[in-house]
Amino acid sequence: MSKLSRRKFIFTAGAATAGTLLVHGCSTGPTNTSKTNAASTPTPAANVNPADAPEVTTAKLGFIALTDAAPIIVAQEKGLFAKYGMTGVEVVKQASWPVTRDNLELGSGGGGIDGAHILSPMPYLMSLGQTKNKQPLPMYLLARLNTNGQAISIANSYKDFKVGLESKGLKDALAQAKSSGKGDLKAAITYPGGTHDLWMRYWLSAGEVIPDQDISVVPIPPPQMVANMKTGNMEAFCVGEPWNAQLVNQGAGYTALITGELWKDHPEKAFAMRADWVDKNPKAAKALLMGILEAQQWCEKAENKEEMCQIVSQAKWFKVPAKDIIERSKGNVDYGDGRPAVQASPLLMKYWADNASYPYKSHDLWFLTENIRWGYIPADTKTKELVDKVNREDLWKEAAKALSVAQAEIPSSTSRGVETFFDGVKFDPEKPEEYLSSLKIKKV
Repeated sequence: MSKLSRRKFIFTAGAATAGTLLVHGCSTGPTNTSKTNAASTPTPAANVNPADAPEVTTAKLGFIALTDAAPIIVAQEKGLFAKYGMTGVEVVKQASWPVTRDNLELGSGGGGIDGAHILSPMPYLMSLGQTKNKQPLPMYLLARLNTNGQAISIANSYKDFKVGLESKGLKDALAQAKSSGKGDLKAAITYPGGTHDLWMRYWLSAGEVIPDQDISVVPIPPPQMVANMKTGNMEAFCVGEPWNAQLVNQGAGYTALITGELWKDHPEKAFAMRADWVDKNPKAAKALLMGILEAQQWCEKAENKEEMCQIVSQAKWFKVPAKDIIERSKGNVDYGDGRPAVQASPLLMKYWADNASYPYKSHDLWFLTENIRWGYIPADTKTKELVDKVNREDLWKEAAKALSVAQAEIPSSTSRGVETFFDGVKFDPEKPEEYLSSLKIKKV
């Protein structure tokens, strides 16, 4: 890597830190806010029973410019928060996941936020003390926002090695790149211990590519992924849409795999809030959940995909052309490397179908087990106790019942059972230790 490209990479990688300084140094206020205006809300406020009226009508929620934030954005744009009495919700764009974490630590009272569109493992990491101030911040995970919908993308220079769902070809390619003098090879993810980090590490390891040895795994904010790939600062990245599709549309790289191929209908983002906010305002939390669940049902419908993409593409939300969002939202995937394009893939991003919204505890247990695998949390972490503390699927069920969701759409078990990955490895949530011990490449 040239000194120039290295400097460019450091500059862009440092933007997350700079963003944190900007947010926290200038009165810690939001950089982009959209607030529900009850007078212009397209959906009239519901006739809320006084006994169910929220304790407060205001809340600040954060989001990152990724398609899986759509339920929160749609709930705002369609007036669904206001419909259930939350007339003063603000939805605030965050510069990166570290900024999201730091603003949750501040809380709205300190110029931050109360809840957020978030990587599913983050509420657990924060509850364990992985915060800016190194102090535990109790968090509740209230809903899963989506399943599937991410991808691992590769630089065009690796097309000849046929790197796709199988990463084995990447090992030889990386060795060849190093022998030719290219050092400091990088695979970008969005947050250490987050979903994209775990997908990348699982995929690399399945092909006997050793993370942090054969290739560095580094965090980069999602909106900066494509720019860094175009300047040759990274070999691969794992991120949500629309950034993988944008990379292909600009001819700057290709999609090796969509993550639903790695693990069918895998859990992804979540809606989480500070535990103290929920404990103090349980009815308001329920109202927010009702708005988000109704938005997830709306986003799931095929006839609403075009409108959903037009909404989130706006400058105040993603500031990304709708054409970079719509096709993959419909399950249409152009890999960009000559493979036949997939139409209407069943592995598309799901918001409601197949229990996508329900936060299975078994899935959170896998996230924690993988975080132990890679040394992000102690091996003696009492994972099941932690999941029971952070995962509030009980509140999800309360909101679903209040929305008159059909009983058949409300899971009766907190476990989805044994999960099978693309390489044949199985995760039994009843035996997480056996899964961990079976893995060849790990840090524990």
